[in-house]
Amino acid sequence: MSSMSVGSICVKTAGREAGNKVVVVEKVDDNYVLVQGAKVKKRKCNISHLFPTGKTIDAKKITKEELAKIA
Repeated sequence: MSSMSVGSICVKTAGREAGNKVVVVEKVDDNYVLVQGAKVKKRKCNISHLFPTGKTIDAKKITKEELAKIA
């Protein structure tokens, strides 16, 4: 899925962090990605539980300040 590329900003739609914005940090396989956000620890997430916003950032240089900006 092209919208789930590394650096994509998404909104979690399921789980305890539903409604929080996250950044795709790494693609695990066709169904899972690693995500991280200001209020979400780095964890594996099913892509069906993410809604892409259409925005991207450079995920290789991500800092806590940049995560706070997207929240």
